Amino acid sequence: MLARKEALRLSHNYIGTEHALLGLIKLGRGVAVDVLGNLGLDLENVRAEPEKLIGNTPDEKMFGNAPYTPRMKRVLQMTKDEARALHHTYIGTEHLFLALLREREGLAAEVFQKFQLDVEQVHKAVLKELDPNFDGGQKG
Repeated sequence: MLARKEALRLSHNYIGTEHALLGLIKLGRGVAVDVLGNLGLDLENVRAEPEKLIGNTPDEKMFGNAPYTPRMKRVLQMTKDEARALHHTYIGTEHLFLALLREREGLAAEVFQKFQLDVEQVHKAVLKELDPNFDGGQKG
């Protein structure tokens, strides 16, 4: 829902990985926000980056629901895979965040590269956030 709102705010006629990332940050709480903060990132800087990369298109009019891009559809499938891999019976923001990290293309990936986020390091940080007893030396 927040990704859709972010796409609308930017006058985009699609929902991409950048909108999902913006939505996670807009939520203001949750694993993604906590992990990014714990890694020392300024969330406002992270939030501003997709807008710098793509901007908004104020002349476009939106009618109806914006469709997901093919890459975003792939990320949504990966979200389910992330939940399954962690043996979770729910899909949460942490799973979406992990899927966005694993998708190596798209605007969210560009943002992660800009802030030099290491996928494996962040993955371990997410697991530690979910389970404070997680041993980062083991594969999660």
